[in-house]
Amino acid sequence: MLILAIDTSATASAALLKTRSPGSAAQLLASFHTEETNTHSEVLAPGIQGLLAESGSSGGDIDAIVVGVGPGPFTGLRVGIATARALGFAWGTPVHGAVSLDALAYDVMVDNSSSSVDDHEFTVAIDARRKELYWARYADDGTLLDGPHVGAAETLPSGPVHGAGAGMYADRLDAAGANVVERFADRQPSAASLGAWALRILGAGGKLLPTTPLYLRESDAKVPAQMKGAPAS
Repeated sequence: MLILAIDTSATASAALLKTRSPGSAAQLLASFHTEETNTHSEVLAPGIQGLLAESGSSGGDIDAIVVGVGPGPFTGLRVGIATARALGFAWGTPVHGAVSLDALAYDVMVDNSSSSVDDHEFTVAIDARRKELYWARYADDGTLLDGPHVGAAETLPSGPVHGAGAGMYADRLDAAGANVVERFADRQPSAASLGAWALRILGAGGKLLPTTPLYLRESDAKVPAQMKGAPAS
């Protein structure tokens, strides 16, 4: 199974992953990501084109597309989801959604298994701007226990917190009884990890999400009061 994974919840990233049989380990064929958080629309399509060229694949070879549905900023999520839907339509390929924070949860699970860390529960968090975090709580097997939520650092549960959001508010989290895991203090969700997570779910016979975005906030864009109820011209 060959999948294209896309995530734009923080930085823009995409990856091609393959499994030989259901439940087998995912093989990363090609990936790209940016460090910027505001160039998604400029870099995503060329980046995907580059992945296909690098791997010698075409759109018709893709069995499924998986896109991160957030939580994340309105503009960033729209770019990723719209791109995934457009490619799915053009290629005749099914498009699935996945919680972007699941990518971080997958990274934590892999790290814990290789370092013999025994965190029965853990939290992942990324920047939500406005001095807040997007966060979710997971069991050690990757089961989502709580969230996703958006809120101040002080609203996160106690225990280990992974992700770039945690690194931004280490002092506030520590004061609230949560401890930042330093090796993950600058980690963002990546399409490569999101794709590996999705293949793990599909390989176990599970189902992914629709592509409805998880904004968790109302849009900042508002209809001006003088336009509300204005007669149609």
